[in-house]
Amino acid sequence: MGQIIAVAVITILAVISPGADFAMTVRNSYLYGRTAGVLAAVGISLGVLVHVSYTMLGVGLLVTRTPALFTAMKLIGAAYLVFIGYKTFVTKAKVDIDLSDRGGLSKAGALRTGFLTNALNPKTMLFVLSTYTQVVSADTPIAQQIGYGLFMSFAHLVWFALAATLFSNQSLRARLLLRQAVLNKVIGSVLVCLGMALALTPSVQ
Repeated sequence: MGQIIAVAVITILAVISPGADFAMTVRNSYLYGRTAGVLAAVGISLGVLVHVSYTMLGVGLLVTRTPALFTAMKLIGAAYLVFIGYKTFVTKAKVDIDLSDRGGLSKAGALRTGFLTNALNPKTMLFVLSTYTQVVSADTPIAQQIGYGLFMSFAHLVWFALAATLFSNQSLRARLLLRQAVLNKVIGSVLVCLGMALALTPSVQ
């Protein structure tokens, strides 16, 4: 149960933390409408599965063949959570959303922008890697590991589809972005605490 809670909390905090995926979803929704935004969200969720696939393979090998290296990766992952939490807490800048391109965007193009934004995003790569190194152990069933990945993908889909729905209504955009500074403080604080707690928790062998 502890693993499940950890995955859920880290995933939710990572998903709602503003970044490239958020900016792309807002841009598509604001410029091209709700459908383009939701398709971008679908693309983002598919991109997450790419990171999950190669991470599961790599982490599984580390757990079974090189436990010491896995422990090192676990500590690096925890340090990354602390670092991202700190950077999120101290950031003052708003997410920069480019609204200059007002050309057309096909459904395939909207899906592609979301997928590539996430699949090529090092932030998502490190998030997935750090999460798996915290929760995966030698006795973690493959089905459970797959479940973690599907939950990450689904959480991204739900959050960014919601963002697409909200930001396709232009009147809500400015009011929501005004709350970003407070949101950053809360997310940053929780991520730092989680990273420190996970670093001090021994791996299950």
